[in-house]
Amino acid sequence: MKSTSLILGAIAALALSTTSFAQEVTLRIHQMLPAQATIPAQAIEPWANMVSEASGGRIAFELYPAMQLGGVPADLYDQAKDGVVDIVWTILGYTPGRFPKSEVFELPFMLTTGEASSAAFYKYVMDNAADEVAGSKVLALHTHGPGLFHSQEPINSLENLQGMKVRGGSRIISNMLRLLGAEPVGMPVTQTPEALSKGVIEATTVPWEVTPSLRIAELVKNHTGFTSDHGLYSQTFGMFMNHDSYNNLPDDLKAIIDEHSGLELSRQFGRVMDNGDANGLALAVKAGNNIVQLDAEETARWVAAAEPTYAEWYKEMEAIGVDGPALVEAARAAIAAESK
Repeated sequence: MKSTSLILGAIAALALSTTSFAQEVTLRIHQMLPAQATIPAQAIEPWANMVSEASGGRIAFELYPAMQLGGVPADLYDQAKDGVVDIVWTILGYTPGRFPKSEVFELPFMLTTGEASSAAFYKYVMDNAADEVAGSKVLALHTHGPGLFHSQEPINSLENLQGMKVRGGSRIISNMLRLLGAEPVGMPVTQTPEALSKGVIEATTVPWEVTPSLRIAELVKNHTGFTSDHGLYSQTFGMFMNHDSYNNLPDDLKAIIDEHSGLELSRQFGRVMDNGDANGLALAVKAGNNIVQLDAEETARWVAAAEPTYAEWYKEMEAIGVDGPALVEAARAAIAAESK
C-alpha cells in the first residue's frame, strides 16, 4: 500500500512538473504604426515568430498595431510599465522630460546609420541612462537612419526653410527646427499625412523608411537630405516588456526572451530601418519626385545653425543636475565605435 502511494505520488509530481514545464503564455504587443510599416512588419513580427518558434510554441503573441488597445502613442511606455499590455514598441521622445539623458541621440548631426546608431544607443542607455527605463524590461533600444525633410516646396538652402511650418517628432527636434528658422509643429508621426493634406504643415521631418506607410511621397514631391556622415537628426525607440509579464514566466521561457533581446536585437531593428530607408527612397525616385542632396558647403551652414540646440540642451540638463557635455561625449564615442 505504501509502495502504491509512493508511486502515485511520484506520478502526480511528474505530472505537475510536466504541466509547469509545458506552461504556455500569450503576450500582447501594442504599438502606434500600421501593421505594414517597416518596424511592425519587418522587425516586431519576425521577432515574435522567432521567439515563438524557439519556445516550441509555448510563447504566443498577439500583435495590436495602430493603438488598437486604446490610448495615444505617448501612453505606450506606461502601458508596459503598468501592465496594461505585456510589450510595447514606442518612441521615447513622445513623452517629453521622461527620458532626458536618452535625448542626446536626438541632437542634430549626431547619428550615422540606423544599425550603428542603434547598437550605440543601446550601449549608451545601459551605461548612462538605465535608470530612465528601469520601470520595464528593455527588449531593444534603437534609432532610425538619417532624418530629412519632405516638403511641399523645394528646400534648396537654409533660407528656404525660414518660416516654414514643419512637423517635429520630439521636443529636441522641434527646438532644432526653431533654431534653423522653421516654425515647428509637434505631433506624432501618425498624424502627419492628414496634417500635410490639410495644410496644417508644409513639411515634415521623418526618415525615408516611414514614408511608404504614410504615403509621404504622394503627399509631397520634394525631399531634402544632407552631405554628411551624420544625419540631420534621429528619434529614439524602445521595445519594452512589463516586469511582471516577464517575471511570471518559467525560467526556461525567461531565458528564451533574454536570448532574443538586447544589443543584437537593437542592432537588428536599426538594420531594418536602414533597409526601409533604401526602399522609401527608391519609391520616391520611381514617383519622379524631386530629391535634393545639399552639398557639403550648404550642409555646413545647417550644422552651424543647428549647433545652439546643444547649448540649450546643456542648460536644461544642468537644471536637473545632469552633465550634458559628458553625455554628448559618451554618445559620440559609442557611435564612433559602432561606425568603424
